[in-house]
Amino acid sequence: MAITFVGGRKSRPHPDAMTLIEHLTDLRRCLVISAIAFVVAAATAATLYSPILHFLLRPLCASDHGHCALYVTSPLDGLSLRLKVAMFGGLLLSSPVILWQVWRFITPGLVAREKRFAVPFVAASVLLFIAGSATAYLTLTHALKFLRAVGGPDLHAIYDPISYLGLILLMMTLFGLTFEFPVVLVSLELAHVVTPRTLLGWWRWAIIVIMLVAAVFTPSGDPLSMFALAVPLIAFYFVSIGVGKLLGR
Repeated sequence: MAITFVGGRKSRPHPDAMTLIEHLTDLRRCLVISAIAFVVAAATAATLYSPILHFLLRPLCASDHGHCALYVTSPLDGLSLRLKVAMFGGLLLSSPVILWQVWRFITPGLVAREKRFAVPFVAASVLLFIAGSATAYLTLTHALKFLRAVGGPDLHAIYDPISYLGLILLMMTLFGLTFEFPVVLVSLELAHVVTPRTLLGWWRWAIIVIMLVAAVFTPSGDPLSMFALAVPLIAFYFVSIGVGKLLGR
């Protein structure tokens, strides 16, 4: 054990302190476990490809009175589609394990008071990502109707699976990530980067920025999807102020 001198006296490191080699070893272990979890989850999603694809097609079917055929234009489209489903399904299913490994890696650098918030933060992150993805999924039917109406009645839509799946997965991913907003805000409050009082004083600018972000982060561009993203984020902003104030006591 290394011994340092502080103020002329010998000082031993904290028993929980880790050396650089131990940190790198721990990082490698976390990365290996996360990679294994992702591969297993992606393989599971690839096995469940048909039910997952049917689930993702429901908004398209609902937007066009049950007509939801997809047309491939390349021999590789089927393979690309299956890979996208596997990648997204793997990321979603393995996210609890990955977030848990992130927590285990940063835990040695946290004080006891901060460690007790880790499990609730991981659980909240997973639930908020799922909630954001579900919000995008539920608004997609209206978004598709809006996009079809913009083109006018003379256009007949024929969707290829890559473009359609790219749109729905992009929306679900962006909504899921932006729904992590309250976790980030509360973390900043607990780290004393910002205070609840400061955030409350910024509420007008926060609403303006959130509306702009919602407009940019909504791939479909329809008003309903934009407000479906903006309204929860505004609510999350004020809830985060309350949670940060409560936990900061």
